[in-house]
Amino acid sequence: MGLEDSCWTSLVFAGLDGELAVRAVRSSLGLVCITGSGRSASEECPDCGRLGERVHDRYRRRVHDLPLGGQPVVITLLVRRFICDNTRCARRTFAEPFTRVAAPYARCTRRLGSWLEVIGLALAGRAGARLARAFGIVTGRMTFLRRVLALPDPERGVPRVLGIDDFATRRGATYATVITSGETHQVIDVLPGREAGPLAAWLTAHPGVEVICRDRAGAYAEGSRLGSPDAVQVADRFHLWQGLGRAVEKSVGAHRSCLQGPAPPSTQADSIEPPAQADPTGPRAERMRAAHAQVHELIAQGHSLRAIARHLGWGRKTVMRYAHAARWQDMIIGMPPRPSKLDPYKPYLQRRWSEGCKNALALHREITARGYPDGYASVRDYLVAFRPTTSTPAPAPPSVRRVTGWLTRHPGTLGEEEHQHLKMILARCPELEAAHQHIRDFGEILTCRLGNQLPGWIEAVVRDDLPGLTGFARGLNSDFDAVTAGLTLSWSSGGTEGAVNRIKKIKRQLYGRAGFELLRKMILLQ
Repeated sequence: MGLEDSCWTSLVFAGLDGELAVRAVRSSLGLVCITGSGRSASEECPDCGRLGERVHDRYRRRVHDLPLGGQPVVITLLVRRFICDNTRCARRTFAEPFTRVAAPYARCTRRLGSWLEVIGLALAGRAGARLARAFGIVTGRMTFLRRVLALPDPERGVPRVLGIDDFATRRGATYATVITSGETHQVIDVLPGREAGPLAAWLTAHPGVEVICRDRAGAYAEGSRLGSPDAVQVADRFHLWQGLGRAVEKSVGAHRSCLQGPAPPSTQADSIEPPAQADPTGPRAERMRAAHAQVHELIAQGHSLRAIARHLGWGRKTVMRYAHAARWQDMIIGMPPRPSKLDPYKPYLQRRWSEGCKNALALHREITARGYPDGYASVRDYLVAFRPTTSTPAPAPPSVRRVTGWLTRHPGTLGEEEHQHLKMILARCPELEAAHQHIRDFGEILTCRLGNQLPGWIEAVVRDDLPGLTGFARGLNSDFDAVTAGLTLSWSSGGTEGAVNRIKKIKRQLYGRAGFELLRKMILLQ
């Protein structure tokens, strides 16, 4: 198949053969050029609809098409301008439209334009331009963004249930509001800012909303009341539990001292003599431990001491010492200590320690001036036994956030060790024990949809006057109807939270360079 046949097949595949006739095809410098003209001998006037047959003049129009074999394609249209013979028509001339090939004034064909729109929606500007270049489509990043902005907004109507939440266009600086359908979880619209005014205006312009799921932000509550006063407002259960968690963290932080268990008793050295060590350590002690176990194992197997000495290659007296020692520690205790260069200076160190000088480095300097030839490490190791020690180091108390997690998590998700730690903390702190019971009660109200029990729970928490929890309970009264609806009805903002999560992906594609209109368009069309 030649190049002309390949191009012709490409045009026929798009269904353009009825409108466009290919007159010439040539390829040069990596560019495929196709010249085509209209097939019809006459065209209708766009104003009066009368057929025009007389040609006034001709001109060339260049449009880009999909690449062919990885090479860019340019179609040169020989456009005829017809004369309208209707004397009553205000238009005197009109051009061939080629509507199936390209839109009026467009610089690319319709099918190439659809490719640019799809790539722009999927990858935005820079990434879309890189992908298009790999396909043979040479265009800039702004072309994709302009294509996306030119697309119309989808028509989704006004749902019966709305979900409202905010997301950051620039964290800590600017925010926007996303509105979703509570039934289909589709994004309905995106509003600038997170104030009550834009939301109230949108609800006023779109009547018919019956249920509004939102977080406990005061701006959204006010905007929903002004824009749709008859709608039922539902406070989201996730945000309620999140608010309870923050209140519990304040309560645990106020009783931080209860998280630390009783410290183990410390023991002070009663004398300046080093205490006896029950289990000696070091390479020598390990060798003696292994030798003692080996000798006694061979004795248990019925071997004589002489046979054991021959087998191990040791002297018989050495084997007898290991055999007569009931414990390997007795071998070391019964042996005289090895001489040390520090031995002549030990009385001086003990006397200076008794006088109150407990700085090992200073004592090393003093005995060095008296002729001690060794280093500082021997002095330091000798004086360690004189310092106060603790039987067992006190474990670090659990953090406030960790204890908060134990209190707010489902009991079935806690491990056995976590259960024991929480039980000991609650036993030491009656206030946290009361807070734990209130948390369990609120969790039951939330999971079982027992909104009618909320007034009693608020009264019980206020009566106990617990830090953090009391303020949370009193705050529920300011949004009591929405909180009760959230703890009673099945609607929630889960779909809206999922939409916000998808919006984060779109924001990363745009790398923070997009304005609000482009970001809104990308969110609505994806």
